[in-house]
Amino acid sequence: MGYMPSRQRAARSIAPTLTALVLLCWAAVARAEQPSPVEIARGKYLVEFGGCNDCHTPGYFLGKPDVTRYLSGSDVGFEIPGAGVFVGPNLTPDKETGIGQWSKDEIITALQTGVRPDGRMLSPIMPWPAFAKLTKADVSAIADYLRSLPPISSKAPGPFGPNEKLAIPVMALRLPDGAPKPAH
Repeated sequence: MGYMPSRQRAARSIAPTLTALVLLCWAAVARAEQPSPVEIARGKYLVEFGGCNDCHTPGYFLGKPDVTRYLSGSDVGFEIPGAGVFVGPNLTPDKETGIGQWSKDEIITALQTGVRPDGRMLSPIMPWPAFAKLTKADVSAIADYLRSLPPISSKAPGPFGPNEKLAIPVMALRLPDGAPKPAH
């Protein structure tokens, strides 16, 4: 090997160290973006405690929840007078029929403000005002848990307008005669 200027020698000697340092930093950032098993377990606890299964799992309202399709969307709608019928959608990370295209921040925003990534409001039956009271850590854990589920391709029907014909079972809120319709 011929003569090598001191700058080149120095660069050659620190290059492996810099490469290793960059790789370690990249790995640390990648790990930081992955939720911990503790965060996912907390999210699961909150989803179960919050009853998300009730409105988002097929068969639940018919007395036979399909646990193989947990949180993949209901098969029973909720009728809200004057607003129509809404069906609990797929909460699994399926990219076509669930929330798989939503970022973690978009899931958190929907849970805490009732606004979907496309700007539409969630169904009036969705209790997002209660979720808005959760801590950032708790709603983040819920989002982490939902994103950790296996994706299930299952498109929930609807929503349906107030006068649309329905081919699904519906739970209806019936107001007494003369009562004002709720705002939506």
